[in-house]
Amino acid sequence: MNGSRVLVLNGPNLGRLGSREPDVYGATSYAGLVERCTALGRELGLAVEVRETNDEGEMIRWLHEAADGRLPVVLNPGAFTHYSYGMRDAAAQRTAPLIEVHISNPHARESFRHTSVVAAVASGTIAGFGIDSYLLALRSLAEGARGGGQG
Repeated sequence: MNGSRVLVLNGPNLGRLGSREPDVYGATSYAGLVERCTALGRELGLAVEVRETNDEGEMIRWLHEAADGRLPVVLNPGAFTHYSYGMRDAAAQRTAPLIEVHISNPHARESFRHTSVVAAVASGTIAGFGIDSYLLALRSLAEGARGGGQG
């Protein structure tokens, strides 16, 4: 996957990292998340592009772009996780690995957060490791490209 493009897609409110509930989401800002993901991507030989949207339609268009381009995705759907069947159906069209990530552990939070409509169509889910959830996902994509499988 040397030089391969990877999309890191973030749903609603993730652009407010660092100021939004730091006791839940940590003190790293969204800019810090972007820097950590792109820096690790460079180290792993991945061209990482990080995006954030509060718009469900835009997220669906990005997932279509990834499917059409056979691009691996690290997806933090935010609140879309729990109810966006349109986003889930777009994610199901994936043509490359898609790893669902969450900063917090949804199962340790409110009961409505326990359901993910994305999990069943994702290659895997990484949750509860703070910003490191993204880094673990990127490492998994890089390992999969070196023959560890991911699909």
